[in-house]
Amino acid sequence: MRILAVDPSLRGTGFAVLDEQGKKVRCLEYSVVKNPPSLSQEGCLMAIYEALGNAIERHHPTALAIEKVIYVQSYATAIVLGAARGAAVLAAAQRGLSIHEYPPKRVKQAVVGRGAASKDQVAFMIRALLGLTETPPSDAADAIAIGLTHLRTIASPVAIVTATIKK
Repeated sequence: MRILAVDPSLRGTGFAVLDEQGKKVRCLEYSVVKNPPSLSQEGCLMAIYEALGNAIERHHPTALAIEKVIYVQSYATAIVLGAARGAAVLAAAQRGLSIHEYPPKRVKQAVVGRGAASKDQVAFMIRALLGLTETPPSDAADAIAIGLTHLRTIASPVAIVTATIKK
C-alpha cells in the first residue's frame, strides 16, 4: 500500500509518501511546501495543490491521510487551515485517492505513545521508527506520523472486522 500523508498549513504544509510492503514501511519522499509571507493566500493554496498533485503523479498513492482540525487559536486560523486542507484534499480527490482524517492527539499517541508529545519528540520517533539518517523538518515529520497512524489503523483487527462487515 502506498499513501500520501499531509500535515496542512498555509505557510508550511508537510507531506510524505509512505510505502508499506508486508510489515516494512519505507518513506519514499518527504518535504515541506514552504510559502513565503509575501505570497498571497491564493498563491499559497495553488502551491500546495500543485506540490501535492506532483507528488501523487510521481508516486501513485491510493490514499490520502491528513490531519483533522480539532483545536485552533481563532476562527481566522481555522478558516486559513481549512483552506490549506481543502487544497490538499482536492489534489487527492481529483486523482481518485481515498481520504482518511486523524486527530493530532491520536497521531501523537500512535507514534510517541502519548497525545501531548512535542514536535521534537515526534520527529525523533519518526527518525528512529523508519531508520532515517537525518531528522525530517517538523512539518514533514508530522506528515510521516500521520501516515504511520493510517497504516497502523487500517492494519488493526478493528479495522479489518469493520471492512469485512461493510462488504
